[in-house]
Amino acid sequence: MGLRTRIADELKATVHGGELKLERYTGPPGDPGLLGIAPDSPAWRVHGHPTGMLTGGFAALMLQSLHPLAMAGVDQHSDFRTDPIGRLIRTARFITTTTFGSEQAAREAIDLVRRIHTQVHGTAPDGRPYRADDPELLTWVHTAEAYSFLTGYQVYAQRRSRLTPAECGTYYAQVAPVAEALGAVEVPRSTREVTRYLARVRPELQVTPAALEALRFLRGFGRTGRERLVAGLLMNAAVGLLPGWARAELGIHRPVLVRSGWDRPVATVVGRGLEWARGPSEIQAAARARLAAVAAPGVHDGPPAEGRPPSN
Repeated sequence: MGLRTRIADELKATVHGGELKLERYTGPPGDPGLLGIAPDSPAWRVHGHPTGMLTGGFAALMLQSLHPLAMAGVDQHSDFRTDPIGRLIRTARFITTTTFGSEQAAREAIDLVRRIHTQVHGTAPDGRPYRADDPELLTWVHTAEAYSFLTGYQVYAQRRSRLTPAECGTYYAQVAPVAEALGAVEVPRSTREVTRYLARVRPELQVTPAALEALRFLRGFGRTGRERLVAGLLMNAAVGLLPGWARAELGIHRPVLVRSGWDRPVATVVGRGLEWARGPSEIQAAARARLAAVAAPGVHDGPPAEGRPPSN
């Protein structure tokens, strides 16, 4: 078995559990998916970029941990300590299915998450009750995730492939329906709305012992020495995607010259190596074939930057 195959197999096992479940993406012919967007639209480009998604995913976890109620739910109910790879696989499948899958597959994935959320509730260390299906918490989790994914893409995509300001707004509008289907409310749909939302929620954010434990856990993520090495390099790069106030709150002091002169170039090399090993995405190829199988009127590149997508 060659080096490329070994890396590809390990990447597939770590991110997808070794099984891509292509049936979620192959049919029915012409099905536009939940979001009704075309290949090469902003959401496809962002969610199809391995380096941006891996670094953005780590950044999202760090940013999300700063909400005490969201972190309490993760701390008290998540299996991230005992099965971190399983949690990564489930998250990756949810994102790929809702972005590239058929509408039925996407709705089944959303319904499953909604059922799980109804079982996640309790009391945070500060005495406040929380529920995973709280619409405001869902909005926070989604916005932190979308912001981090987009930031990761804009940093690690090749310069000519990066999104324009208008396309960045379109990205937020395109992914908002997934959060709304999960129960989120007042989901930001433009860059301006995301900026205002983060400024508004910031006073509610603070580091907790559970958040610091999660940060330490993420720094040691991986089952093997090779996985831990790659994850550590990507984690360092993810730190550079966080807003400065989030790094300060988490107590992360990594000089800007280290972030820009070491972390980013190293993550770029690592990411390109992973992309080389993976080759063309089988998931995206299956989704493109589904969309091309039958002419599907109304499938387009998504809504204007400040607008709302058509209802499905």
